[in-house]
Amino acid sequence: MFPKTHITIAAAATVVVTAAILMSPSSNVEAKRMSYSLDLEQGTVSETGAATVEATPPAGAAKETQPEASAPEMAVEASKQVSVAEPEQTAAPKQPEFDWQTFAIKSGDTLSSLFRKAGFNDGIMLSVIHGDGEADKLQRLYAGETIRFATTDDGSLAAIDLQRNRLETLKIKKNGESFTGETEIRKPEARPAFASGTIDGSLYLAAREAGLNDRLTMELAGIFGWDIDFVYDVRKGDQFEVVYEELYLDGEKFDTGRILSARFVNRGEENLALLYTDSNGDADYYAPDGKSMRKAFLRTPINARVSSPFNLQRRHPVLDVVRPHEGTDYAAPPGTPIKAAGSGRVKFAGWKGGYGRTVILQHGDNITTLYAHMSRLGKGIKNGTRVKQGQTIGHVGSSGMVTGPHLHYEFRLNGSPRNSRTVKLPDAKPIPSSEMARFKQFTEQRIAQFDVFRESYQQLALASDD
Repeated sequence: MFPKTHITIAAAATVVVTAAILMSPSSNVEAKRMSYSLDLEQGTVSETGAATVEATPPAGAAKETQPEASAPEMAVEASKQVSVAEPEQTAAPKQPEFDWQTFAIKSGDTLSSLFRKAGFNDGIMLSVIHGDGEADKLQRLYAGETIRFATTDDGSLAAIDLQRNRLETLKIKKNGESFTGETEIRKPEARPAFASGTIDGSLYLAAREAGLNDRLTMELAGIFGWDIDFVYDVRKGDQFEVVYEELYLDGEKFDTGRILSARFVNRGEENLALLYTDSNGDADYYAPDGKSMRKAFLRTPINARVSSPFNLQRRHPVLDVVRPHEGTDYAAPPGTPIKAAGSGRVKFAGWKGGYGRTVILQHGDNITTLYAHMSRLGKGIKNGTRVKQGQTIGHVGSSGMVTGPHLHYEFRLNGSPRNSRTVKLPDAKPIPSSEMARFKQFTEQRIAQFDVFRESYQQLALASDD
């Protein structure tokens, strides 16, 4: 017989030991607890091979078969695994929900009227446009844009979105007691596409039949426009091939981008142009040998038909006397923009006798170009102004001694008149020698892409014929 005290102590010890056995994790539970690694820098959780982790027996000890775990041990193990495999997640802060009102901006709408439609007065409007960042840009509205107003539960203004187009949105949010605005620009995905055509009537009709829109057609004409007069030089049977960008947003095609490469066969002569971006980020079109497709001068400063060619023995239509026609006349509707044929400085801008409203540009030391009979001068065009090639310097009119609206254009070399449609134009700068190796590598890739598209197109055409 044992004393009561001993029996009590033994019973207590048995309870403690039993509890310790039940609560201590098995080797498998320890393995599960150590089987995940957390990369704080990358923000990832990964497994570290938990299945291979086993309890290591003491050295020299025989490996024993583990008895089946009791129900309490299985419960402990299950709870440990669940707590590891599914760690408690911190709930993300709930974003406030706003009520949005959307308005399509129409001609005649003002910012004040749009705010009133949304239920806000001019005081709120002023606090928005006087906010931080780009909030003041909200004042520039154009028909066709979309504006949205967000309000909170108590009816106060929380945010404004002004969608300029599919890619650009001005976002204004309330930040404390003021508003802050920023422009969000979405970048579309550009995918290359191919078009090919043969001219039967005009480039415009052939390009439309090939699937090119008007903008791409004008760009195609502009690329080769320094060497080819698309009003007079194009012939039936001329061919073109174009690799261009199709722009996608959210998987949906919504527009076209740039022409990447183009081939135009005019009267049997092949012209190939490649869009190349140099190491400075400047992009332009070049022939495969590195020569610029551009010339220092445009062949024609306006897209219009010739109404009176260069002729030094022409009889003047008003005076009815033989007077040299030292330029080329282009008939076009009043107001048609006139482009600077080359970069230079405005030597004269104003009224010049029978020429009417006239602009004369000086290009370097030995070349001048003259543009006469304008209805009005271009914005900012005055004596001494620097202009760039292609910049609008005026608009077609009928000022001076004329019988109808047209542009009179002269090209003079060292003061002597030259036929602008036949004179040899100086080239723009070619690819520099320091850039040539990079350009050659690019050219090979772009021509290979062109050939792949052409072969695929021809195979599709043959298959459709069958």
